[in-house]
Amino acid sequence: MTILYRTRVTAIGGRSGTVRSDDGALELQLAMPEELGGRGGATNPEQLFAAGYAACFGNAVIHVTRVRADKVRDNDIDVVGEVGLIGNGQGGFGLAVTLNVTIAGLDQAQAEEIVQAAHMVCPYSNAVKGNIDVQLNVATR
Repeated sequence: MTILYRTRVTAIGGRSGTVRSDDGALELQLAMPEELGGRGGATNPEQLFAAGYAACFGNAVIHVTRVRADKVRDNDIDVVGEVGLIGNGQGGFGLAVTLNVTIAGLDQAQAEEIVQAAHMVCPYSNAVKGNIDVQLNVATR
């Protein structure tokens, strides 16, 4: 398998540390969320995962429509990613994901069909398949 793109990010200090990409484009302080007993005030792994998944899924929608008559423009798609940390019942943790996808200029049936197709091609969706239940909510505007 040919790797199309690879990045490298180093995390130091866990949830209360830092993350930095090798190219320096990403450099962030991390903080445990207040809801988990931390100080808050900085990003956390769940926010980063939600951001990455939402952006990637939005692009998957764009990709799917490039070969269709009902193309959508980049700014016609909003994806709000919600990632929750949950207990797995075995002393560990899991994630719960909801993607709220809004697409302008399509009817509901078209939008739902495109979102389902995007879910099949999105690398994040494929990575979590069988491990994380992803709820897809689709709306039009």
